[in-house]
Formats: sequence, structure tokens, C-alpha cells
Amino acid sequence: MYEDLLYQIALNEVPHIGDVVAKSLVNIYGTAEAIFKAPLGHLEKIEGIGTIRAKSIKAFKDFAACEDEIKFVEKNNIQPLFVGSTNYPRRLLNCADSPTLLYYKGNTDLNSQKIVAIVGTRDHSDYGKHETEKLVQGLASTGALVVSGLAYGIDTIAHRAAVKNNLPTLAVVAHGLDKIYPSQNSALAKEILKHGGILTEFRKGVQPDRQNFPLRNRIVAGICDALVVIESGIKGGSLITAMLANGYNKDVFALPGKTTDAKSEGCNHFIKNNKALLYTDAADIIQTMGWEEKPITRKQQQRQLFIELTEPERKIVDALNQKENIHVDELCAFTQMTTGAAAAALLSLEMQNILVSMPGKRYKLL
Repeated sequence: MYEDLLYQIALNEVPHIGDVVAKSLVNIYGTAEAIFKAPLGHLEKIEGIGTIRAKSIKAFKDFAACEDEIKFVEKNNIQPLFVGSTNYPRRLLNCADSPTLLYYKGNTDLNSQKIVAIVGTRDHSDYGKHETEKLVQGLASTGALVVSGLAYGIDTIAHRAAVKNNLPTLAVVAHGLDKIYPSQNSALAKEILKHGGILTEFRKGVQPDRQNFPLRNRIVAGICDALVVIESGIKGGSLITAMLANGYNKDVFALPGKTTDAKSEGCNHFIKNNKALLYTDAADIIQTMGWEEKPITRKQQQRQLFIELTEPERKIVDALNQKENIHVDELCAFTQMTTGAAAAALLSLEMQNILVSMPGKRYKLL
């Protein structure tokens, strides 16, 4: 276990090796250790690696820093989550640029059935504060995990509202777990750890530098089922997160505002250009996502009793029994099936008139 983690941390630190390349190498070699022990000539021949990257791997010597990181995570009860491990957030597996290694501290399930991300401006209005609190309160019945970035403004309000309404909440940060930024949210971070967790891809000592926030935002966008934007200027960082979520085929919602209000300009623009669904309260999101509490119907009972399904088909039906409709990427994440296996099972179920395909690569049971 120690050796595995040592090489996993090291792989994350090798120059010229980003997340896409690192995950490609893991798929080929199986473990991080095997990558480091592979012959230079073999590494060089892999498509997308070449001489520079191969030599960078073989030349890496800073294992002492990796050992220091291991001591830090052990001392502070931090869970390193390497891509492919059981606890790694499954939704991130569908994002090509997702982190190879994450550091997590907390007690909530990063693979919760329902995850909503809430983002927005740091300089919020009373309207934005009220609507954020109202939204989280309205989502309380779903038990959804509320994700945000622990920043000033809407992020902070979303986390506090989640704690107040007994919803688990996850803060994704742009620095190592040896600090909290902004420092004014240190007390809030302690509350979050009681009700959820804090997640980052950065090792200790990494500062909350400007270039780290877009990286943080891609985790926020990738780990959720639905992303909600509450107040954002036309060039706001929240819109970048929303664009990432669109690219990951997530459901994006935006709160409309006055056409004369600069704080709502970004939200209104996204709604106008069909990049986000307009919502006015939590019920809109709950209905769209199929998060209503529904008793098992007679039709579902009959389906469970009389239809013989393969194991992949059963996984899909079980997922769709929990949600009214589901996107194919989310389905793959929940069932831990490859895209090809899911496509074959979906086609079979559709031919048996068990489910139907909907616009936007979504499916629902008949």
C-alpha cells in the first residue's frame, strides 16, 4: 500500500506528464509503480509519450517529497484517491482531463446518488443570497450532496445553507489541505468536515494561485449531476465552470435576473443561448433531474418479477428505478460500465420495450 501510494504521488509530480497522459499510462501498465519501472525504450514507443516524456519519468528522483506527503496525509486522516480506486469519484471518470490523484478529507460519499454543484459570484446581492438559501432548503428532501468551491459569496452561502439543512456538502479547493483559503472560512471548513468533506488535487504546500482555480472548477463541474449558477457577470468565473459542465454533458441551470443587473448578466446570457435551463425554485431542478420520491409502482414490480435480465441490463434498470431519467454518461458512472457495454445493454432494453431513449442522450423506463 505504501509503495503504491509513493508511486501514485510521484506520477502526479513528474514534469511534462499531465492528467490525460498519466491516465493513459495507467490504462496501459495497470499501476503507477509499473510505469516508473518500465524500460525507457518501451515508454518512448507509446503513442503520445515520446522521448521527452519518457525521459522525464525515468529521471524523476524526488521520492523524498512524496514520502513527506505520505506522512502528512497519514497524520491528518486524508484519503488519497487514485484514478480507478473504489472511492474515486466515478462521475469524474467520464471527464478526459480529470485528476489522476485526489486528496480527500471528510465522511461523505463522493459517489452519492444525487450531487448538485452551486456556484456564483463572490460579490452577491441580497437576491442571490436569498435564492441560494431557498434553493438548498428546497433540495433538503432529496438528500443531495451540495458541492461548491469554498470561495467568498455564493459558494460560502451554499455550504452554510447545506449545513443548516442537514445536507452533506463538499468543498473543492484550489490548494493543499494544509491550509484553508480564504482563511475567514476556516470555521466553516470545520463545520463542512462534520457534514461532508474537503477535496483537492493539490499536495500540501501548494498555494491558492490564480492558475489553480480553473483546475478546481473542472472538478466541481465534473463531480456533479447538475450545476446551478446563481448570479454571475458576463465574464464571471462561474460561467467558466458552467461551460465545463456543458462540455461534460451535465445538466446546467441558471437563475434569471433583471436585464439591467450586471450580476445576472451571465446567467441571463446562458439561458438566452440555451447553455443553461432557467429555474425559479428547487422543484424545477428536482423534476428535471428525476429526483422526486416515488413509490414502486405495480408496473415496476411486474418488471422486476417477470423479466429475466442480464447483469448489465439489471444495473441499468436499477439505476432508472431510482431516477425518472438519466444521461448516458451518468448511467455509466453509476453502473461502472464502459460506454460500449452500456450502449449494448441499452439497445437490448429498448428492443424489449423496457426503456426509451430521449433527446440529449437521456433514457427513461416505460
